[in-house]
Amino acid sequence: MITATHISKKFDKTQAVKDVSVSIKNGEVFGLIGTNGAGKSTFLRMACGVLKPDGGELLVDEQRVFENNAVKAEIFYISDDQYFLPNATPLDMADFYHDYYVKFDMGRFRELLGKFQLEQRRKVATFSKGMKKQLSVLLGVCANTKYMFCDETFDGLDPMMRQAVKSIFAGELAGRDFTPVIASHNLRELEDICDSVGILHQGGVLMQKDLEEMKLNIHNIQCVFHTPEDEAAALQGLAIVKSEKRGSLNTLTVRGKIEEIMAGINLHNPVFAENISLTLEEIFISETEVAGYDIKNLIF
Repeated sequence: MITATHISKKFDKTQAVKDVSVSIKNGEVFGLIGTNGAGKSTFLRMACGVLKPDGGELLVDEQRVFENNAVKAEIFYISDDQYFLPNATPLDMADFYHDYYVKFDMGRFRELLGKFQLEQRRKVATFSKGMKKQLSVLLGVCANTKYMFCDETFDGLDPMMRQAVKSIFAGELAGRDFTPVIASHNLRELEDICDSVGILHQGGVLMQKDLEEMKLNIHNIQCVFHTPEDEAAALQGLAIVKSEKRGSLNTLTVRGKIEEIMAGINLHNPVFAENISLTLEEIFISETEVAGYDIKNLIF
């Protein structure tokens, strides 16, 4: 488990991370969302022990990470500006990481290189940006660490490769103790892979939410009633986050259990009422608007 409690980091006069508290459970895929400069990379570098927090406490499995080699050995970090040895091939990089990560699976690495059609002995310097991202993910997966930190890892991957990487993550999660933390500036890229998401803005966390819980507790309802009186009575008991009316059609964003919401509406004999699935983007827009933020200007 990763626990950050009121951590901060400053570079000269720039406050990169400010009073961040977040908890990442083992075995979940955690998404860290925010625009460039929001503090995502700084947070990940503190979480993997590259940087020391100026204040607060950051623990991985209840241990401090900075200058703790035993904890660092269970973390694989893929930075946004990936580093590869000069003139190295994928096999050279595998040998390099094998020396540090004792559980590195060389046989599986060769197998995955074949599946992703990455040449074993081609110079990494000649790879495209997307190919380098793929190689970094394969090296990380085959290191068999408990934690994997990915900074903009899906940026540069085409849709097919993105799905392939997500499939590998799903297999790792099912087969062993594995917790990936994925930082991205784009919420849409993480919608179908993350279990929970934290949003960073200007160095601080706006919110952290479990996605399944969010999806079960906020809904988009469209309904029409026979009379204004029926409409007023039906809507009075709802926890409405946002409402819009065009003609007689009500479009509502409502909190609560969908069974109870629909039962309450149906008591007042609507012309029709239906639940329309919300995207993760729509859910977060609704949640952050309540908190006073326009998330559309932050992460889309």
